[in-house]
Amino acid sequence: MAEFLERNGAKIRLGLIGIGKIARDQHVPAITASPDFDLVATASRDGSIAGIPAYRDVAEMLAGGHDIDAISIATPPSGRHLIAAQAIAARLPVMVEKPPAATLTQLDDLAAQALVAGVGLFTAWHSREANAVSAAREWLSSRTIQAVRIIWREDIRRWHPNQEWILDAGGFGVFDPAINALSILTHICPAPVRVERAELDVPENRQCPIAAQLAMVAGSAPVHAEFDFLKTGEQTWTIMVETEQDVLELREGGRILAIDGVERECGADREYARLYQRFAELVRSGASDVDDRPLRIVSDALSTGRRRRVAPFYFDPAMVRA
Repeated sequence: MAEFLERNGAKIRLGLIGIGKIARDQHVPAITASPDFDLVATASRDGSIAGIPAYRDVAEMLAGGHDIDAISIATPPSGRHLIAAQAIAARLPVMVEKPPAATLTQLDDLAAQALVAGVGLFTAWHSREANAVSAAREWLSSRTIQAVRIIWREDIRRWHPNQEWILDAGGFGVFDPAINALSILTHICPAPVRVERAELDVPENRQCPIAAQLAMVAGSAPVHAEFDFLKTGEQTWTIMVETEQDVLELREGGRILAIDGVERECGADREYARLYQRFAELVRSGASDVDDRPLRIVSDALSTGRRRRVAPFYFDPAMVRA
């Protein structure tokens, strides 16, 4: 790392771990377009990127002689702690796709390891980088929040086709997308957010919820959240915030801002481009950016929520009809 810091203005040689749907859809295009990074190697059990040296795991990749400066991790949550720990042990700064770990204790451990090793750790809450979120945060900073409602409904078969891990133990289930809403909520609300009640719908043949309702409080303001992983047709990712005079809406996952129904211009969507820009800043400064608040809310909901067993879920719709 010290050698990299001496290479004034040089691109950061990046290793990417995990070549699944999110890596192909978001990480690789953002890295390719970035003026800060050069993707020099990948590690994955499931795929590779044409023209980039590929390895089966992080140990093989680090031994590949690529003089890697930093690591980005886009694997399923259950494996992230071990991979990140190996990268930190090699004294490399690490960016971790959301959720940054399977548990709070795993994330605490990684933060402690990074501190001892003197390298940066970045918990990359990508939805906070949606183009309207910063404007919403600024607008709310001078107002009193009266109530918040979150409606986050999407189709698991469309966005996570045949990704069985997401409903296995440690896979988060509906909280994999819902944590995006919670990352925005904890970013735009000045007051701390806590869970009061949770209702979790868990398919008979699965370990993680397919739908959930959360009753929370942000300061003294009630927050109600509805999360659904079975929504076909039009998808909904909306956060509505009532203040003393106006109603703010963040639509399409934070891409559109409206005040009392009137949309405001917030510029182009560059979520992952902004993530990698921030990671480059952290790499060059040797700093960390770790926030566990969204993961803490999910942990509280999973540990205290009332579970209701619902119909089995299958990725193949034919099995649902059988």
